Amino acid sequence: MSAPTTRRVIVYGASGYTGRLVCEYLREFRIPFIAAGRDKDKLDESLRAHVPGVETADFEVVQVEHTVEALTDLFRGAAVVLNTVGPFSALGNEVVRACLAAGAHYTDTTGEQDWLITCDEQYGADFAAAGLLLAPGTAQMYTVGEIAAQLCLETPGLDTLDIAVFWGGSPTIASTRTILVNAATSAAHYLEQNDYVPFDPTQGLVPLVVPGQHELAQSLPWGGTSHPVWFRRDPRVANVKAQGGVFNAALMHGVPQIVAQALEATKDMSPEDRDEALTATARQVMNVMPPRENPRVNKSLDSVHASGPLARAHCVIHGNSNYKQTGLLQAFSANWLVQQPPKQVGFASACQAFGHHELIGVLRNFGLISKPVLTVQDY
Repeated sequence: MSAPTTRRVIVYGASGYTGRLVCEYLREFRIPFIAAGRDKDKLDESLRAHVPGVETADFEVVQVEHTVEALTDLFRGAAVVLNTVGPFSALGNEVVRACLAAGAHYTDTTGEQDWLITCDEQYGADFAAAGLLLAPGTAQMYTVGEIAAQLCLETPGLDTLDIAVFWGGSPTIASTRTILVNAATSAAHYLEQNDYVPFDPTQGLVPLVVPGQHELAQSLPWGGTSHPVWFRRDPRVANVKAQGGVFNAALMHGVPQIVAQALEATKDMSPEDRDEALTATARQVMNVMPPRENPRVNKSLDSVHASGPLARAHCVIHGNSNYKQTGLLQAFSANWLVQQPPKQVGFASACQAFGHHELIGVLRNFGLISKPVLTVQDY
């Protein structure tokens, strides 16, 4: 057993695209951190080549095995572990269990609905009893949409959330692989009268009206997203449905075919062979690390229509560089948790743990979202 760490933030999976951005924003918050993963040389090369100003950061690179025992030993003394290693349904259990054993808060960047349900049902009560935060899904694609929903819900009498998220650019290798693994291993659900209801897996693309443009955009349930899970225990909300997609119509039209072909090709495989085949398919879609985001190209848009029997609200949040937004949200979470307890312990979203107005403030201060546009029709 090694001595407890004196660096209170650990980025697990720091060599990946998102992990590097988390490290970049930790540097801007002047937070010492450990960059951890399974290959020390890869970690060191990745951070020094791809994290601007990393030479001025206070960090340590640590190689660690992906086991509960090894991770617990590493996490001991840390305030929070920021996990970017997915698919989380396959690789997250060891990290969560190690956080609980070491007494560290946990966040990750997932949108895997089955993983959020696992966190809620299997680990939430234990984290709450230990006074620890369990906050999967702290990422642009989920947190910013929840911010918009929370703004709408400040108007009483709304019980239904219709959520859409769009972004420019392409997903990373890891994100593409996660999409395929999700489709192969779990159903996507929406919330109807507080019960999970599966999406029709054959529905295909759904055209949505995007605020601010004339052209319709194509969307998918995108695994169901985290929103139905976060709001299932919110007494204000009974119904939640979320759709998402990229602005690139050609890419969106290809996604259902790619997923269907991958599912058909792997349906009779063992879990190990299926995982290998899905990884190979993901690399056919995206086999290189995306370039650093350009705010003129990599735009994001979150739109939430909230309704009730006699009231309506609509919130739109325009932004840029969705992966940078994720990196910042993770770093802000760490900055909060090394200084004070979260507003809610146990299984909780970033909005529930830190406050949606606080998250708006940091995203706007770093120039990543514009002021939310909220329209309310009161009763």
